[in-house]
Amino acid sequence: MELIPALNDADFDRHVSTGFTLVDFWAPWCPPCHFIAPLMQELVDEYRGRVNLAKVNVDESPLIAMRYRTMSLPTVILFKDGEPIRIAVGAQSKRNYKIMLDQALTEASLVEV
Repeated sequence: MELIPALNDADFDRHVSTGFTLVDFWAPWCPPCHFIAPLMQELVDEYRGRVNLAKVNVDESPLIAMRYRTMSLPTVILFKDGEPIRIAVGAQSKRNYKIMLDQALTEASLVEV
């Protein structure tokens, strides 16, 4: 099982700058954040090689949290080449996260043809 990297204010931009990166903005005191943690871990395996996954603890990285206006937790943002393209606020089902990823990957493949 591959661990999801924890990003901080210093390394965030470098990590999300290339390809697709799904970022889970969370906090240790947030029960719904703990609910989706196993789902994020499952997505690491299912989307390996197509989507990178990362976590941002908003208490430890407040600058990144403020930049993307993460007012509710969890907030999951899909980035493509450093730009946010999809957002999910609040705990979602694994199915919803997969729909978000699959739609973005399909759109990208249609554009790149």
